[in-house]
Amino acid sequence: MSKPTFEIITPTKTASFVITKFDKRGFSAPFHFHPELELTCITQGKGKRFVGNNMSGFEENDLVLMGPKLPHCWKLSPAEKQKAGSMVLQFNYNFLGDDFFNLPEMDAIKKLLKRSEGGIEFGGKIKESVRERMVLALEEKKQFKKLMIVLDILNSLSFSKEYVLLNKKNIASLQTDVNQQRINKVFAYIVENFHDEISLGEASKTIGMTTNAFCKYFKKITRKTFMETVIDYRINFATQQLVETDKSIADVCFESGFRDISHFYKMFYLRMELSPFNYRKQFLGETFLEE
Repeated sequence: MSKPTFEIITPTKTASFVITKFDKRGFSAPFHFHPELELTCITQGKGKRFVGNNMSGFEENDLVLMGPKLPHCWKLSPAEKQKAGSMVLQFNYNFLGDDFFNLPEMDAIKKLLKRSEGGIEFGGKIKESVRERMVLALEEKKQFKKLMIVLDILNSLSFSKEYVLLNKKNIASLQTDVNQQRINKVFAYIVENFHDEISLGEASKTIGMTTNAFCKYFKKITRKTFMETVIDYRINFATQQLVETDKSIADVCFESGFRDISHFYKMFYLRMELSPFNYRKQFLGETFLEE
């Protein structure tokens, strides 16, 4: 049974933050969370990125800033056939003191960190610029200069206009700590299992509730039923497979977690207002009708 892993991040004695380079093994991390903010830059690899309840495709130069306690993971696809790497910066909000980001000079960065609560994906030229400076920070031996590079990165990101909020309403961050931990466990179960059989009973066990109590609780927190959320993940995955691969619609159906093609067509049409066939053709800029 999958649970979101609580990651303990320990800065060294000579630094108040952590910046690390990971190889392919770093992508094997499960859906996890920590109290630190995190900036992740993908240097190699492609697959699916999970941040909170958002699932998106990622590739080289993917750049995401995530707020504290926001569950996340990156999954390579296919994991066994590609090289992968990333650079990760992690820091507490008060890593420079309780009032540092309250200084007037830090106002733009303070607003950036607030926006990051639900995750921010950056686009445009800023991605390459940040990647280069993260490499410099990793190579820099003097801690003061390393810190200046980190602040320069955050300052640049704070003025970027090319970004997408991954969770405009971050469900978990609006909850008490107890509810936050509970709902994270449920999303971890969905993230790790939506491709396969999903059990309402197993999901309810992740937070120690009966199925009836769990259904009421989940809908109260998320404003959706548990199965509606599972289907959202499956349809999201299916849409990406339809436009990123040439797999048959049947293969996409089964790899997305559906066990019946007619049910897949019905659920897909309800959410996308197109059949899987016409969705793929429309994305490719063609107008076709199914026979």
